[in-house]
Amino acid sequence: MRLRAATIMAVLIGVAAFPARPDSVEDLLARMDRAAASFKAFSADMKSSTYTAAIKESDEETGKMLLKRSKHDMSMLVQFNAPNVKSVAVHDHKAEIYYPAQRTVEEYDIGRYKALLDQFMLVGFGTSGKELASSYDMKLLGNDTIAGVSASHLELVPKSAEVLKNLKKLELWIPETDVYPVQQKIYLGGGDYKLFTYTNVKMNPPLSDSDLKLKVPKDTQRVFPQN
Repeated sequence: MRLRAATIMAVLIGVAAFPARPDSVEDLLARMDRAAASFKAFSADMKSSTYTAAIKESDEETGKMLLKRSKHDMSMLVQFNAPNVKSVAVHDHKAEIYYPAQRTVEEYDIGRYKALLDQFMLVGFGTSGKELASSYDMKLLGNDTIAGVSASHLELVPKSAEVLKNLKKLELWIPETDVYPVQQKIYLGGGDYKLFTYTNVKMNPPLSDSDLKLKVPKDTQRVFPQN
C-alpha cells in the first residue's frame, strides 16, 4: 500500500510544476503570479522514468496527462500506455488506479495526506510566486536543451522538514519562450527519483469534468487496499 501511495504521490508531484525564465528567480516568481490567474487546464503526452537506487534499475512508461484546476480543487487523469497499461485518476480527495487487464480499480482515500499534498501543489499551476517562495528555496542552475528545446534549469528545495521526509528536491526545465515545463526530476530519497518529460503540451484545453473521470466496464471490480 505504501508503494501505491508513493506512486500516486509521484504522479501528483509530476503534474505539479511551474514555468520559468532564465534571467532571475525574481522574474520567475513574477511570471508565476501572472500565469496563475489564467490557468484552468493542461494536457500533454508524458514519458516517465522511475529509478530505484536499491536495484539500480529504471522503469519507463508513456502516456497522456489531463489536469483541470478550479479555485478550490484539482482533478487529474493519467492514462499509461503499453506495456504497463493503467489509468490514474485523482479527484475529491480520492485516488483511483484502474488495471484493465485485471478489470480492477484500486481506490485510495488521500484526504489524510491533504497537508502534504497542499505543500507539493505549491509548485503547481495556479499557485502564486509568493506562495511558492514561502515554501521552497529556489535557484537557477543554468540552461539545457531538452528534446530540442532550450530550457532554464531550476532547483527547488522544500523548507519544511515534514515535506523533506518525502520530497528531497525538484528540478524543473522550463522553455525560455513558453509557460510550461518540458521536463521535471523529482528526488524521493534513498537515491530514488522520477523523471518526467512532456511533449504536445496544450494550455487551457476545453476539458469537461467527465473527461477526467475513469471509464471502466460495468463488471469492473473495485477494491479498497487501505481497509
